[in-house]
Order: sequence, then structure tokens, then C-alpha cells
Amino acid sequence: MEQGKLFAQELMQESATTRSVLERIPEEDFAWSPHEKSMTMGRLAGHVAESISWADVLLGQDEFDMNPKTYEPLTPKNPSELLESFDTALSKALALLEKTQDARFAGLWRFKSNGQLLFEMPRGAVFRMFMLSHHIHHRGQLSVYMRLRGIPVPSIYGPTVDAPM
Repeated sequence: MEQGKLFAQELMQESATTRSVLERIPEEDFAWSPHEKSMTMGRLAGHVAESISWADVLLGQDEFDMNPKTYEPLTPKNPSELLESFDTALSKALALLEKTQDARFAGLWRFKSNGQLLFEMPRGAVFRMFMLSHHIHHRGQLSVYMRLRGIPVPSIYGPTVDAPM
């Protein structure tokens, strides 16, 4: 099977889980943060949702030069906006993955910040690390926020006390 189709299958599986997490974030908790140095729950949920949109940059460009001064993170105002952003990003990512050829995944991709090279790796490895693993990491962080706020945590990779299956 082609690598893009394999990534698409994995993304669909992880995204179903992610959506079940995002659906539970109540608007009244969007401004909550466990610590002054931590993102708010709404911002973290937005980061989880927006990370899927990185497929466009990873698959469509050979490098990305991030400028933290101009970066505008997704900070949804309500659950509808959060889920709509996530669903749109997922749809686009899956379409891109379905048509991306294996040779494209083997090519090098570079990540820079203000012109400084931070890393260069094969695109497939970057997709796994920078998009999938990064997305999963922050979804786990969001599940901890949920627990701290008393929001039932859905099954992620198996039963939880709130979803014993």
C-alpha cells in the first residue's frame, strides 16, 4: 500500500479519537488553564485542531519558515468553531494524503524559524513526527486538562474510568 494511504488510515483512526475529545470541551472551560505558563483549554484544543492543517505545508512545500511574530494560532471562540476548523483541516489533509506519491514522502523537508534551519528530514518522517505524534501528544495533554476540570475522558487507546467500554 502507498505511504499516503497508510498515513490517511492512521490519521482517520486518530482523528476519530481526537474528535471525541474535542466534542467534550465545554465553552465555559475555554479560558481555563492549569498554570500561568500553560495554554488555556480553548487554545490547546485549537492547537490540536489546527495541527491537522499542517498537512498542507508538509506535503505541498519543501520547507517552512515560521515567524513567531506573525503566527496567528487558532483560538476558537466556541465548540462549533473548534469542530468546524478540525473537520475542515481533516478533510483537506486526507485528500492530500490520498494523492501524495511515495517519492514525495522520501524527499527532504526543512523547518526553519526566521531563516534558521531547525531540522531537515525525509517528508514521511516529518509527517509522522511533526504532525501525527505532535497532534497525539497535545491530545493527551488536553485529556489531562479534561480530567482536572472533571470533564469525562473518552476512550483513547482503551477504556477510561469515564468510558469503561
